[in-house]
Amino acid sequence: MLVSVVVPCFNEKTTVLPLIQKVLAAPFDKEIILVDDGSTDGTRDVLAQHAAALPNVRIFFHDRNRGKGAALRRGFEEAKGDIVIVQDADLEYDPQEIPKVIAPIVEGKADVVYGSRFMGGPRRVLYYWHSVGNQLLTTLSNMVTDLNLTDMETCYKAFRREVLQSLTLTEDRFGFEPEVTVKLARRKAIRIYETPITYLGRQYDEGKKIGLKDGFRALYVLAKYGLLRK
Repeated sequence: MLVSVVVPCFNEKTTVLPLIQKVLAAPFDKEIILVDDGSTDGTRDVLAQHAAALPNVRIFFHDRNRGKGAALRRGFEEAKGDIVIVQDADLEYDPQEIPKVIAPIVEGKADVVYGSRFMGGPRRVLYYWHSVGNQLLTTLSNMVTDLNLTDMETCYKAFRREVLQSLTLTEDRFGFEPEVTVKLARRKAIRIYETPITYLGRQYDEGKKIGLKDGFRALYVLAKYGLLRK
């Protein structure tokens, strides 16, 4: 099966090329769709000079920063694979684990798989209140959707392409995570799995971007799409 690895990227000059190389080295049939979301730190030059000619890599550029959700929508539109998976450009998630994440889809057991950072895999020990926030958002998401996920906010989400492209997604920034979860849960026939993954989280001085305002936006998105059913 061909896997479309969709990589949203914003100001990841030091990690984006190693990330692409790690994805290319991972043992599965792939295309990489990288969407640069208006980077201003030199990432665009790295992509143009070193990544554009690599095999199975397609790169798209936003003229301004529009947000992770907007970058993902562009990548999803371009995807040609049987399976589509989200891969951040910051090396917090290991592309060598993609075969494990997509395995339930390949085996015909699932339509969507979430890679969970909280099911027992190795992870870097960092911010306590981030973990509390993640657990709170996942719990609230589960209450809205009647799912029993352990990690709604995970980057590693894999989809059968036709399932993903049948969804109407509108959130431009980190609200993508709760929006896609709510809209998947409404499709009762969709089989959702979780699998444990490792996680090498970054500190803010290492480039971590998600913050408190994104947590509040996630709450709003859960209310908007879950409770108000927009």
